[in-house]
Amino acid sequence: MGSSTPLFIFICYGLVRLSTAVTVYYAPGQNPLSTPTATSSASAASYTDAAAYNPITLPVPALPDPMPPLSLSFNLQANAPGRSITQSGAFMGFSIEMSVANQVLGKNSSILQVPFLNLLATIQQRSGAVRVRIGGNSQETAAQVASLDDGEVIEKDLTGITYPTQTPPLVFTRDLLYMMGNISQLINVRWFVGIPFNDSSNFRLEIAQSAQDILGDHLIGIQAGNEPDLYAAHDDYVDEISSLIDVMSQSSDLSVAQSLLLTPSVSGTWSPESVWDTGLVDQYSSNIAWLSVEHYPTDNCFAQFGIGTPQNVTTLWPTYLMHSSAQSLVQPYLNSTSYAQSKGKPFIMFETNTASCGGFAGISDVFGAALWGVDYGLLMAASNFSGGMFHVGGQSVYYNPFISPPTNQSSFRKWTSQVLEISAANQSTYTPNYVIYENGQPVRMVLINFLSDSSGNSNYTANIAIGGGNTGQSTTIPSQVRVKYLTASSVSQKGGYTWAGQTFGGNFDSDGRLQGTETIETIPCDQTAQVCLVSVPAPGVALVFLTGERLTETEGAASTTFATTVLTQTFNTATIGASALATSNGRNGSSPLGSSSRGSANGDYGFRGSVPGSTMLGVCIASAISLVIRANYVL
Repeated sequence: MGSSTPLFIFICYGLVRLSTAVTVYYAPGQNPLSTPTATSSASAASYTDAAAYNPITLPVPALPDPMPPLSLSFNLQANAPGRSITQSGAFMGFSIEMSVANQVLGKNSSILQVPFLNLLATIQQRSGAVRVRIGGNSQETAAQVASLDDGEVIEKDLTGITYPTQTPPLVFTRDLLYMMGNISQLINVRWFVGIPFNDSSNFRLEIAQSAQDILGDHLIGIQAGNEPDLYAAHDDYVDEISSLIDVMSQSSDLSVAQSLLLTPSVSGTWSPESVWDTGLVDQYSSNIAWLSVEHYPTDNCFAQFGIGTPQNVTTLWPTYLMHSSAQSLVQPYLNSTSYAQSKGKPFIMFETNTASCGGFAGISDVFGAALWGVDYGLLMAASNFSGGMFHVGGQSVYYNPFISPPTNQSSFRKWTSQVLEISAANQSTYTPNYVIYENGQPVRMVLINFLSDSSGNSNYTANIAIGGGNTGQSTTIPSQVRVKYLTASSVSQKGGYTWAGQTFGGNFDSDGRLQGTETIETIPCDQTAQVCLVSVPAPGVALVFLTGERLTETEGAASTTFATTVLTQTFNTATIGASALATSNGRNGSSPLGSSSRGSANGDYGFRGSVPGSTMLGVCIASAISLVIRANYVL
């Protein structure tokens, strides 16, 4: 259904075609097709529509020269040192820009996006719960009002853009929170919201009050300032937190909310240590529930808005296909994860993605980004983060984990473990690997191959032994292991990725449910040599089950799907030819329903809702990580 996008939570699924029972929404001026017909994507050269649906691809990077070793040996040990803290199956979550929440969640509390519900239900089956943040730059100017015209839950002031990121101020109603609450009545979604921080002399606490009253136990965190290092002096922010807590403590109605604060959410201008050194965490420990940061590996601001440094995507593209990318992102926060443990606080990467200012076409929305996200998410888990949130920015960005389709194609195309990074003696940056421990025992491995070579000559073989050697253990290798693969034809492929034989499909082909037959490969082990040989495709990910555990991915909740026959427009229909739709994507580039981050003045005005996108790289990553880390989840 929707677009190809950047990354997030499954090890990727997808194929949902031709469903008739689905809620359909329309952007300004759009009307349903009277006769459903298939469409084809426009060429990149003639493409004029929103960024989220850009069909451009980049050439597959050349294989490295010399080639890395393609045979790696691992000897897995019980109770190996360096294992992470106990992790939640809900480790990866979604950060949704507040101003596009009604593109993603639904029109209002009465009309929820069915594909979004299906998507979250698919994840919940694997993780037990899903964490979702509603916020971002647009939360900082948000104000709650009693009502809006036409039953809207969000409205932008496109004439009042004064914020540093060019984000238009917005207003919202309590019905936004009721919509979130109704979602949680159907699916175990746990929410983060944010208090506006643009006027610290008069904090607007209505969203905290409404969230506490409406969401109840499904509210798990309230952000106190989004990226304050971009707007405030260091001491000013600490004083603002102090003022906020003082104001909240004066209201008995905020007794719960005042103990759920998430801070400092710095994005790199300040180091998190500069905040820890103020003593803020010790002074307000009873108020702070989460410690947080936000970070993107690079930006595309020059191409999008003419600011910053121009980027060469051809040069950047191969850098995402190396383990060194994840290492460079995680390393600056290792001290902070240790600090958080010493204070008894979870530490979360509250907003991230492939690049700020919208990401890159051909990088953020292809299979290589899924591999990058799997590696990055697992390395965060192995490094004692307690979660990560991939950002959804709207239709004018490339990196959405999922997003709505550009037109009404929905009418006919629906839509507690410990982690250890492990290295072989001849490890390369193209083949990172992880071990998942339960009760001190290795139970699963995740093997990643960033190389892209359809010939099969660059597949690598993992030689897996368990115990033995000089360890004093007498562990017997299993007679066989079971393997699930995340695969695509190349790192540049958009859509159609398969996870254990199942898929969400290509662009505009998904209603949030997996289809196809699950395929789990059985690989015999050599019990004489005490080794299991597992091949990892180039490109691809292998999830290896080392024990006889159940391989079902539906332990978190009963299987649930959602359907409806509600339509938000049933008149003034029009017919459009498939050839015209192929080049215009239905809107000829007008009124892109954009991000609310920098440059989002063209954003979500008048839109009636959305349908999640098809490729859902982020969903793939999240679901995969949910499956990998699927023991008892702790929120």
